[in-house]
Amino acid sequence: MSAMRLEHDLVGEIAIPAGAYWGIHAARAAENFPISGVPIGHYRSLIRALATVKHAAAIANHKVGELDLAKRDLIVAASVEVAQGQFDNQFIVDAIQGGAGTSTNMNANEVIANRALELGGWAKGDYDHIHPLNDVNMSQSTNDVYPTALKLALILEIRELITAMEYLRSAFTAKAIEFKDVIKMGRTQLQDAVPMTLGQEFASYSRMIMEDIQRLQEVIPLLSEINLGGTAIGTQLNAPAGYAQMACAFLRDLTDGMPLTVATDMVEATQDTGVFVMVSGVIKRTAVKLSKISNDLRLLSSGPRAGLNEINLPARQAGSSIMPGKVNPVIPEVVNQIAFA
Repeated sequence: MSAMRLEHDLVGEIAIPAGAYWGIHAARAAENFPISGVPIGHYRSLIRALATVKHAAAIANHKVGELDLAKRDLIVAASVEVAQGQFDNQFIVDAIQGGAGTSTNMNANEVIANRALELGGWAKGDYDHIHPLNDVNMSQSTNDVYPTALKLALILEIRELITAMEYLRSAFTAKAIEFKDVIKMGRTQLQDAVPMTLGQEFASYSRMIMEDIQRLQEVIPLLSEINLGGTAIGTQLNAPAGYAQMACAFLRDLTDGMPLTVATDMVEATQDTGVFVMVSGVIKRTAVKLSKISNDLRLLSSGPRAGLNEINLPARQAGSSIMPGKVNPVIPEVVNQIAFA
């Protein structure tokens, strides 16, 4: 049998594999929530963001005199490794879970604490030296850690999405110039309407993408208001004076200058999910636009003999296991599938 260690919580004790960086709270959550089969470690940006929040919190806690230098350095070192992705497989809690994210926060606390213990020369689970709650989660609550990390992760993901959409917009713009003199029929309700150029059609796609890029850029400042330091309900209970401002400042430094600010009203910011609704709306808007463009490209390339066949999409792969030479519009099809998800 593999070596085990015993860990305790208010419910009782559980045997944990000695080599595991997760602990009893993550173990209970993994048992309680076998829902999707997708662990939180799958979401790289979220794990990176959680570790970065813990990194900033450790520095701030030391700065206000709550965390000693040795513990700070070990927690920071462990947090950096987690942020880099070295321990993603130790985040075992299912992405769908009860408890408002407490299990996710505790999984992060335990992994960072156990790696810090290891770096300090102690055994995993020897929490007398570095504790997941008392040290790694010092001055924090899941209710300020999780939304702050989620906002950081969303900013990271949105920036990547904007980069990809800029690439797509540029490609449509190039096609608009290339096809500016190609005359085609414009249609309404799939029926012939009035002439237009293929360049105009592709220029409209470029504009559609550009407008969604602008909407995505507009939500980043809204995501940048964080409640870290508000603790459980925003009253800053158990957070030392000055901690919230320091944690935010250190978080800005660690994220290469993300425009992060401390929420004006921590209680409001802790319970308000409006920004996530806005992000969801913008993503849905983008998905609808991409789906519309994909459907247009599929229709215009349909055939080739018995369809419109107005444009030719690049052949990406064989389209049939029974009909030699058949090619399907697989890229617009998969974009549609992603948009529908």
